[in-house]
Order: sequence, then C-alpha cells, then structure tokens
Amino acid sequence: MPADHPLRLSAAEARVLGSLVEKETTTPEYYPLSLNALINACNQRSNREPVTDLDEDAVRQALHGLEDKRLAGRARGADGRVTKYEHWLGEAFNFTRAETALICVLLLRGPQTPGELRGRTERLHRFDEISDVMAGLQKLMEREPPLVAVLPRQPGTKESRYAHLLSGDVEAFTAQTAAPRLVREFSADAAPDDRIAQLEAQVNELRQELAELKRRFDDLFGG
Repeated sequence: MPADHPLRLSAAEARVLGSLVEKETTTPEYYPLSLNALINACNQRSNREPVTDLDEDAVRQALHGLEDKRLAGRARGADGRVTKYEHWLGEAFNFTRAETALICVLLLRGPQTPGELRGRTERLHRFDEISDVMAGLQKLMEREPPLVAVLPRQPGTKESRYAHLLSGDVEAFTAQTAAPRLVREFSADAAPDDRIAQLEAQVNELRQELAELKRRFDDLFGG
C-alpha cells in the first residue's frame, strides 16, 4: 500500500488508473499501453462516466501523479521505441480479482449499485450472484482505511450506490465528477498516426462490445 495513503487521486488520475487496469484484462495484447492508446482508453465513449476529453498534457500529468503515488508509470522492462505504461495496483493493495474488477469499474463509472457493478464487471471478473458483489464490496469497505463507501439511498430507488474512496471522501468524489459530459470527437486535423490510433481504439472497442453481446445472447438462448 502506498506510504502516503489515504490517497487523493484527481479525476484525471482516477480515469488513467482505471483505464490501465481495464485494458490489462480486456485487451492484453495491447498492454502495457502507449500514450496514444492510453489517451484513447481514457476518452472512449462506452463504459465511461462521464465521457472525457483528456489531452496529452492532462494524461501525462496524471501519469506523473500516479507514479509519485506508486500506482502506475512506465512499464518496467519494456523494450521497443515507444514508451508504454502500466498500473501497479496489485503491488499497492494486493487485491483479489474481484476487488480489482470492482475498483476498476468504480474508477471508470463513478457510484453504482451492486446490480450495475455485477453487469459492468463481466469483462473483468464474473460475479455469479449479487451476494458475491456484496462480499467484494464489503472487503473493500473493511480495508484500513476503507477504499469503498455506501452512499445514502436516493429517493425512489431500491438499491444503494457504492463509491470508491481513492479520490478522498465521498463529497470530494462527487464534486470531481459533477462536471458536464465532454465527448471527444474524431479529429480530421490530427496527424495520420494519431488518426490510425484513434481508429484502432474504436475498432477494438466495437469488437469488445460485439463479443460481450454475443456472450450474453449465448447465455440467454443456450447458443
């Protein structure tokens, strides 16, 4: 665990960290990530709340902050001309796969109900029952200091939402994520290499979504 824990991740640091954790599992063939791939992962339009428009400077600054906290940085022992980046969440917290999946999705999508978490963690770790999600959340809440907190139930809702505490207390987290949604558009003025990277990221994202839809169809109809 980082020596200076409890952590205070900025919104950009939380997005970068969550994106690195997600891509290690969902696209291992591209992990560790190049800077362009990481920027695209942070700003993709699916599985993100809010959708952001982080530029290169913002992602670099977030990486520096995460490296200072010993949570992510340049890939160790990586060769090649392009610098790659990886997360060190496992070294910092010794999470189980279930805990890693829950923290990842909370970093990427903000406060969620156990039902939402069960559905949105499927590509990272399969929870057979809601009770399994609750058990994972309970372990994170029992950490010292806690890494997850339950939020007050909103009027008219049946389930409570849970939020990570890596960005400080819940009030600080809510303030950080209250910004309006920013959609990153494909830029025709971008350099050719950047446009290719953007297109590759979009294709990979569509492939993941198609595979998930196929798996759900097979589960429902026994294909």
